[in-house]
Amino acid sequence: MTVEIVTFGCRLNAYESEVIRDNALKAGLESAIIFNTCAVTAEAERQARQAIRKARKANPDATIIVTGCSAQVKPEMYGEMAEVNQIIGNEEKLKVEYYMGGTLPPSAFHADSPAGSSQSAPPSLLSIMSSEKIRVNDIMSVKETASHMVASMDGRARAFVQVQNGCDHRCTFCIIPFGRGNSRSVPLGEIVAQTRKLVKNGTKEIVLTGVDISDYGKDLPGSPTLGQMIKRLLALVPELPRLRLSSIDAVEVDEELYRLIAEEPRLMPHLHVSLQAGDDMVLKRMKRRHSRKDALDFCARVRSLRPDVVFGADIIAGFPTETEAMFINTLNIVEEAGLTYLHVFPYSARTGTPAARMPQVAKEIRKERAARLRVAGERQVQQFFASWQGRETYAIVENETTARTDHFAPVRLAQPLEPGSLAKLRITGMDANHLQGVAA
Repeated sequence: MTVEIVTFGCRLNAYESEVIRDNALKAGLESAIIFNTCAVTAEAERQARQAIRKARKANPDATIIVTGCSAQVKPEMYGEMAEVNQIIGNEEKLKVEYYMGGTLPPSAFHADSPAGSSQSAPPSLLSIMSSEKIRVNDIMSVKETASHMVASMDGRARAFVQVQNGCDHRCTFCIIPFGRGNSRSVPLGEIVAQTRKLVKNGTKEIVLTGVDISDYGKDLPGSPTLGQMIKRLLALVPELPRLRLSSIDAVEVDEELYRLIAEEPRLMPHLHVSLQAGDDMVLKRMKRRHSRKDALDFCARVRSLRPDVVFGADIIAGFPTETEAMFINTLNIVEEAGLTYLHVFPYSARTGTPAARMPQVAKEIRKERAARLRVAGERQVQQFFASWQGRETYAIVENETTARTDHFAPVRLAQPLEPGSLAKLRITGMDANHLQGVAA
């Protein structure tokens, strides 16, 4: 073992893990395991701690470094773990000097400065940790999203390109702004350079990722929108075969992006919506930017522009104060909006957030509602799979026996194909989780 990266959470974390890998190798770090953590739910943090303890038992002499959003917002929790050698923040993890010689460099941490105090951070987050073991800076002080170039994505058929980081919104359930900082965008030139590098090295599909990519450009000169950036990216990198978006906010989609959805075949017909709920009172208490009608109108408009589009959505079950009637509104929106791929999370209280102080729904009810949403999602997936029987489609080959279609449907291959290639497939069958296909 030289350097092993263990990644939890989102696509942005997956991208940043490749940056971490490159930096650790450049720094000559050896015999190390780096955990890039997630703070979205208590379960994600529990899994990270469990994985750290297991790794220590299996590798007693390894250097264990913990970073990511959970390390940013709860550095003291990992600092108390005897299994952990080092904790570094979300800004520091992307800097090569933090992996040199097994020690961390001197830094400009000021332990008396209130992290993010101007942004109404939860009181539990108003500390900047600086010790031999912990180096976690004030993430709210970060003003730029630097260019972190990677040549490829290790073991992946597609590659993620970071276009944005952080979030200016304060949804009542969410701890992520205090792990990622305020919204900041990557300039177009750096996005183009990264994309060209990846395509030159054989990548057939790029996924634009960030914490809130719908907010792209507001902090850049001229305030370009997400759609305007994508239009220029596709024009400047004509050799890019396929472009996909990570999660977007329905009410933040600009007119240029709608035009691209209608007219640009390289933009994949798969959109993942940050929905969270389908009831207006719950959405209001979440402090979301959209209403139930906004979400329905968005899906209807996109489907009118691109009839074959497929939607995914994030949904939280059992948000504080959610009644059965409110939940039914969320359950019903799955069919009403025509959602297919659901990411369902039972609500998880995050210490210091406003929602954690609201009247809580019993955990067993949260789990039961999440299970009902997952059943609805499975039904939608099966209907979608059934509609593809006997049809042909293009897909990116993820490994010798699995591919992903334009619509992000997983396909079991009847015969091995070259990983990373773009293949034309004929769909011949389906099971609970996959389409089945052969080369056409």
